[in-house]
Amino acid sequence: MSRQQNIKISTNAMAQLIAMQQDEITDHVTYKAIARKIKNPENKKILEKIAAEEKKHYEILKRYTNRSLKPEPLKVWWRTLMASILGFTFTIKLMESSEAIAQHNYSDLIKEVPEAEIIVAEEEEHEEKLINMLNEERLQYVGSMVLGLNDALVELTGTLAGLSFALQNTRIIALSGLITGISATLSMASSEFLSAKSEGNKDALKSSFYTGIAYLITVVMLILPYLLLPPQKYMLALFTMLITVVAIIAAFNYYIAVAKDLPFKRRFLEMATISLSVAVLSFVVGLIVKNALGVDI
Repeated sequence: MSRQQNIKISTNAMAQLIAMQQDEITDHVTYKAIARKIKNPENKKILEKIAAEEKKHYEILKRYTNRSLKPEPLKVWWRTLMASILGFTFTIKLMESSEAIAQHNYSDLIKEVPEAEIIVAEEEEHEEKLINMLNEERLQYVGSMVLGLNDALVELTGTLAGLSFALQNTRIIALSGLITGISATLSMASSEFLSAKSEGNKDALKSSFYTGIAYLITVVMLILPYLLLPPQKYMLALFTMLITVVAIIAAFNYYIAVAKDLPFKRRFLEMATISLSVAVLSFVVGLIVKNALGVDI
């Protein structure tokens, strides 16, 4: 009789083991899928090693549960898709956070499953390796993305808020905002290029590209409510735009917080406060200008 069969495992512990076994095989397939998409040979090698260790953990747990489990295809597909769109750094960091929970669970099971201690040690090694391997190109240009995003949020939020009361027509507001936004995108991207070039940055073009893309995407998302809603629903469009602003700020800061281990709450509150304050002030300016000039559209 094997060592595993001589160990009496409680019902709760067995349920935990099965859940962990499922996670290990799913993580194994996920790491392999992400590794296939990575060009950096060192990063690829580390991920493949971690994938192999996850498979080893699965086999260890299998000897206790006597079950053969298949990876969860939807979870593998979703993580692989996230890695393609949001980058492998962000995706792996999310997986890493779930591994931290797994380490805690394994620690609780050591008394009933002695080999859990080995798995805990290897999971901790995974975390260290993952942190050391993160060297993704898009994260090298976070500063450029922050510049483009922040400028677009502050400038366009203020512009659209001011125009909302001054013009009171979603179509005219959208037209004015779109012209302003596209012009500002080109101006911001070219300014970033010249600035990076003057500093001797060899990747000045890439830096300006990331700045421009972040700015343009923000412009489109903020103007969208004015394009979709009827002309007379300018206040609803303004309210929807402000909700979009908060959502963009929250999503972007969450992404950066996870990918670069930066604080989320402080950065989110700072950006949201600035953008919304500018919107309120611009709305008041629009009100004053409209009344002062007697403009009626």
